[in-house]
Amino acid sequence: MQLVFDFPIIPEYSFENFVTCSGNQTALVFAQRVVTGISGENLLYLHGDDGAGKTHLLTAMGRELGAPVIPVEQLAADSFADVFTGFRQLPALLLDDLQLLADDNDLRVALWQLFNDFYSSGRKIAAAATLPPKELETLDPHLKSRFLWGLVAKLDISDDESRRMILQKLADDRQIILPEEVSSYLLVHLPRAIPLLAEAIDRIKHHSFATQRKITLKMAREVLAGG
Repeated sequence: MQLVFDFPIIPEYSFENFVTCSGNQTALVFAQRVVTGISGENLLYLHGDDGAGKTHLLTAMGRELGAPVIPVEQLAADSFADVFTGFRQLPALLLDDLQLLADDNDLRVALWQLFNDFYSSGRKIAAAATLPPKELETLDPHLKSRFLWGLVAKLDISDDESRRMILQKLADDRQIILPEEVSSYLLVHLPRAIPLLAEAIDRIKHHSFATQRKITLKMAREVLAGG
């Protein structure tokens, strides 16, 4: 079991480089609202498919709040008590992949107590999962209800328009020109996860620079075929 301070804050994930589209704009606004505290909100729940940007937003919040993102799947009931004190000292509670919480009653109780400790002290809490709170089978029923008291946002980048916007933003950030036919090809042949889209764009950019060739559909095919 990792200690609480072994969970690093990933430096490249920030609000500034979060790629926005119609399917995740609300989540970004809610995350920034909780961080600033202007509206008095201190509880946020994000849900959506893998690769939709949930971890990115949690980490961006962590950068601003000085708290690491805790991967829930790494919590174990037999060692949770050892790090419970460490978690309680954090300025904010940021939990990722709640759908992977082990089916253990002691762990559910401990997590519920930890949540209450943060909530009662007025500290900020944010959690993310692939499913809405009520669909998380291993989560304490009280915690399911409590998450619905705060801000809840779904991240959905499944439509082609959102993914096309993301591809264009990724290209703009890297100062490259991505032809429309290349975007269309990538939309068809790549998974929907943002990190995988970014990785493909980076590979195409590096290949273009290395070969001193303009980005074309032929090049994109060569790069993706190269693995």
